[in-house]
Amino acid sequence: MLSINSTNRITCEKIQRRQLLQVGGAGLLGLTLPKLLQAEAVSAPNFGRAKSVIFLFLFGGPSQLETFDMKPEAPDRIRGPFKPIDCRTPGLMISEHLPHLADLSDKYCVFRSMTHTFNDHSGGGHYIQTGKIWHVPIGGGFNPTPKDWPSIGSVVEYQTQHTPGGLERDLPSYVVLPNSLGRLQEAGMYRRPGEHSGWLGQSYNPLTTQVDKRDLKDNPYWRDCTDEELTFDIEGLASDATLQLDRIVRRKSLLEQFDDQRSLADASKQEFVYDRFQQRALALVSSEKTRSTLDIRREPDALRDKYGRHLFGQSCLMARRFIEAGSRFVTVHYDCVDGYSWDSHRNSDDVKNHLLPTFDQGAAALISDLEERGLLDETLVIAIGEMGRTPQANGNWGRSHWSTLFPAVLAGGGVRGGTMYGGSDKDAAYPVDNPTTPEDLAATIYNALGVDPELRVPDAQGRPVQLIEEGHPVTAIFG
Repeated sequence: MLSINSTNRITCEKIQRRQLLQVGGAGLLGLTLPKLLQAEAVSAPNFGRAKSVIFLFLFGGPSQLETFDMKPEAPDRIRGPFKPIDCRTPGLMISEHLPHLADLSDKYCVFRSMTHTFNDHSGGGHYIQTGKIWHVPIGGGFNPTPKDWPSIGSVVEYQTQHTPGGLERDLPSYVVLPNSLGRLQEAGMYRRPGEHSGWLGQSYNPLTTQVDKRDLKDNPYWRDCTDEELTFDIEGLASDATLQLDRIVRRKSLLEQFDDQRSLADASKQEFVYDRFQQRALALVSSEKTRSTLDIRREPDALRDKYGRHLFGQSCLMARRFIEAGSRFVTVHYDCVDGYSWDSHRNSDDVKNHLLPTFDQGAAALISDLEERGLLDETLVIAIGEMGRTPQANGNWGRSHWSTLFPAVLAGGGVRGGTMYGGSDKDAAYPVDNPTTPEDLAATIYNALGVDPELRVPDAQGRPVQLIEEGHPVTAIFG
């Protein structure tokens, strides 16, 4: 007998042929096989609770010992120069340089046991954004490839485009702010893998904005930026609005020419390849809704001040604008000119003076703003780096790469606030309770969004590939 309400997940491999025939032949009271499998997935706790995700990616790797897993009783060489402060979560040791988030700790859950073995920026960044450890070489990975695993955001875009009306949406489901993840060098931008669609196909890449780094090298964390400096443009388009519109009109004309040529080709029975996604891309960049969403000047000055007049704060505000307008997955890279952000090898001055204050202000404002607008319960907010930092500090209180243990913060989307998940040893070096992998995190995000982690999507050759081969949703954090 085929159970519908069983808590065990049913896959095609686990359903016997006789049961398949029963489902296909009798219809099971009108429930088709795909709907049956979906019904099984829905039985998982919190499945589909979130409508959208904001992924705050703190690339470079924040230290667990300077943020959300402080060890004030550890030896001097480990505990670091910062002190914990009171917050609203019993037992949470949060840094004195995160006062806004300390005051909001009843709104989020802290993972203290994130862990993986890929101790590298590019490979770790790919791993965290996809839930798949992949081929990225240690010390390399300065270019995404068609072989990369698709990002979680690209899978969400894929799902959206394959639902009725998905290609007619006037906003993308997947957006990356404020720039592609990469390092600016004299020879140009070196992009890192992880945020792209990989083998899923270029049609599912994000809409990426672009803020010109070259004009702000004297202001690497972009504090107190003017509106003239801080303009979010669509990557690949000129910043001048008139020129953008002119180019868009000319592209429309080209599309109309393509249509004419296709008609001629059909009449002469010649093969003509026409990509429907080109039309979608054009619709996105030429839509009034996209342009108005990108105009951050529409926000009140007081709210922009609350988020912080720096690149990260304004990018968090822009993420909320996209979510409110209908996007489903928005990645915010903590960006700075050199592209490494939280990679604090040398000393803690950048961490204390720039990184922690801007992250604290922007993330706290985002959580409170979403709650005030009634959006937090349906928006999962995640703040995480691709690794942590070594427990042993150097002489200047810098720390090196340490992927074995690092923190994550999850808020909204049904997450129980004022809680912690997992635990670390006395030196914040290794997880000792509920170790959580990037596969687990990806499965948790998919579960919250209503995407079955066992979903199979076609690769470039059309072969079905399972999204998450290992890892399980962390359902204990949801209320």
